[in-house]
Amino acid sequence: MPNEYNLIPFQNRTESEQRRIQSEGGKKSGESRRRKKTMKQVMDFLLSLPANTRADYELLVNQGIDLSDLDEDFVNNMLVVNTALMAKAKAGDVSAVKELRSVIQDDYFANQKLKLEKEKLKFEREKSSPEKSAVHTYGGIPASLIAPSFSSVLFDISEHEHSEYVFPGGRGSTKSSFCGLNVIDLMMKNEDMHACVLRAVANTLKDSVYAQILWAISSLGLDDEFAYIKSPLEITRISTGQKIYFRGADDPNKIKSIKPPFGYIGIVWFEELDQFTGEDSVRKIEQSVIRGGDVAYKFKSFNPPKSAQNWANKYIKIPRADKLVTESNYLSVPQKWLGKPFLDDAEFLKETNPTAYENEYLGVANGTGGNVFDNVEIREITEEELSHFDNIYNGVDWGWYPDLYAFVRVHYAPAQHTLYIWQEYTCNKQSNRQTADRLLKLGITSYDLITCDSAENKSVGDYKAYGLLARGAEKGPGSREYSYKWLQSLRKIVIDNKRCPVACEEFLNYEYDRDKEGNVISGYPDGNDHVIDAVRYATDRIWKRRGQ
Repeated sequence: MPNEYNLIPFQNRTESEQRRIQSEGGKKSGESRRRKKTMKQVMDFLLSLPANTRADYELLVNQGIDLSDLDEDFVNNMLVVNTALMAKAKAGDVSAVKELRSVIQDDYFANQKLKLEKEKLKFEREKSSPEKSAVHTYGGIPASLIAPSFSSVLFDISEHEHSEYVFPGGRGSTKSSFCGLNVIDLMMKNEDMHACVLRAVANTLKDSVYAQILWAISSLGLDDEFAYIKSPLEITRISTGQKIYFRGADDPNKIKSIKPPFGYIGIVWFEELDQFTGEDSVRKIEQSVIRGGDVAYKFKSFNPPKSAQNWANKYIKIPRADKLVTESNYLSVPQKWLGKPFLDDAEFLKETNPTAYENEYLGVANGTGGNVFDNVEIREITEEELSHFDNIYNGVDWGWYPDLYAFVRVHYAPAQHTLYIWQEYTCNKQSNRQTADRLLKLGITSYDLITCDSAENKSVGDYKAYGLLARGAEKGPGSREYSYKWLQSLRKIVIDNKRCPVACEEFLNYEYDRDKEGNVISGYPDGNDHVIDAVRYATDRIWKRRGQ
């Protein structure tokens, strides 16, 4: 009959019981490791003995080994065993091939662990030294595990140049592997930090990010450093007690209830970012999880959806000083990491469906033709750039409520075929007198021509009466469509999202209408385009010129 006490879930036990169970588990794990260590010592001794039979030497010679060039100490049982394995592998023995791979891999991990132990010893010596640094780091990710597209990012993370790292990329780009490696490496370097790894849905954790973290631990040669619990999913660093929590955004209470035993959660990884409900949702999770520390690392990885209107695709377009966006795809990854079947599948899709290939393997949000403007660049327009703007145009779209009143200032660089949107003012329920006063406060003078929507000639007259140089836009058949096509033809429309947040939102979100079957309807939809209209009016003297 089972002991009912043993059936009590770990999370329902008292803190003292949890500590006792973990301690007992640690002791048993230690005993098991000691037994394995003793057996390994015996085997190492036997393998180090000299080869001492005629058959041993015949095997080596038959495999083409020139014994005259080898030191006597090198011709030992280890050499004989590995030579025999190689002979079987060359003969097509699959199990021998696997064993050889294991030997090579174990040797690599052993070297990594030796390096780690040396740095730990160095750390212990520094601890007793008055010159010790406040924060010690050790460990590190071998360059052999990093795809070239992430090399510079590794240094950026090491120097903590940014706090948020976003990785949009196609299949096989190794972005998830890179995130997993950094979660472990940062924990090894920051012993007061815990980590939280998140997916939109909890039941996807085990076979994705949990497995990815296990791979990272093993690849760094740190298997003995960590203990694992599967219910709930949790990984603990044995020597320090640091935790890696795994949570799904579909159960926010479990996220809010995370309480590390010490320190704070300073590392978070959002895998498949686009599957979360939106930027607000992700921000609230960050606010719930990251508390109590001065330093944090946020990783966000995803395969860009087709639609550029997906919130994650728009999120990477909005610059932020502490955010680094790094795009990647499989073309920069060593081919042997991916394997022939992966490469064959990619090549086949490239030939048969280039659009799908571009999205799935290259990570391009190529959409389905729904975006009106594909030439928008969101970034800061610097004071240095502004000081050289001399081709400035002003536009106004009248509005009251719910339609916005919108004023905009732009600079057009004809040689670059580029439009810069660098100032805006929008409001509701403001009279012509109030908006005119606002423009004067913004620095508009009686010499600055303002092109306004000519549908309200009285409002244009009011502006003239208030001392503004206003004129009505010249409209005519097809002028609306022509102005949109001109804006679409520009090489770039650069928008400063801090100075012009409404323009940024309108240009990024403006899409063609669709019918019930999802087919694009020709023509430009009306609505949520007030700043866009102001830009069209401001630039009508440009796009109405012949040849523009």
